[in-house]
Amino acid sequence: MKALSAFSLVAIPLALCACTTTRPAGPVEVTRFVASEAVGQLGDARLMVETAPGSPEQGLALTPFKAAVARELGAYGYIENSRAVAQQLASVSVERTQMTAGDRRGPVSVGAGGSTGRYGSGLGVGVGLNLGGGPDERVITRMSVSIRDVTSGAVLWEGRARLDAPAKSPLATAEGAADALADAMFRGFPGNNGETIEVEVNP
Repeated sequence: MKALSAFSLVAIPLALCACTTTRPAGPVEVTRFVASEAVGQLGDARLMVETAPGSPEQGLALTPFKAAVARELGAYGYIENSRAVAQQLASVSVERTQMTAGDRRGPVSVGAGGSTGRYGSGLGVGVGLNLGGGPDERVITRMSVSIRDVTSGAVLWEGRARLDAPAKSPLATAEGAADALADAMFRGFPGNNGETIEVEVNP
């Protein structure tokens, strides 16, 4: 009987520890589509980065994501310019959702607005995210980007990236999520049509 009592006293704190363990962030899940006519057109061009119509995040909330996209594409020869002289447009859409254990979000079709693919995405907006939550609270950040040719209007490339991070992680902030998502999305740009990759991130 004493042995059972001792085991119970030890098991209770162990169980409590298991319940409060925070699952780490990532990896970033990335899906990319490349149009057949995009060969030779991606990179080394004047580019304007804009907010995609219908993006849940708007205004200043989208600023770190647009800046991260411009920075990553700059490594492939893109030079950010005004719309008046841009040869291609990169449209950025972002949504951020805070979730607790047991929350579920059904998939919907979203789009940086093109014909090259359809993406699944959860519902939710990022206004007023509480980043001081408990260990079971997480922030899901999704970013979609499409690159269009200004002259023809054709969608040359589309990408979608998703990051799941603990609410208290630096990756749950807009700046942290923007850097991680853009780095993963444009790694090995343009990638292969229809491919899905996973990129590990630091917690």
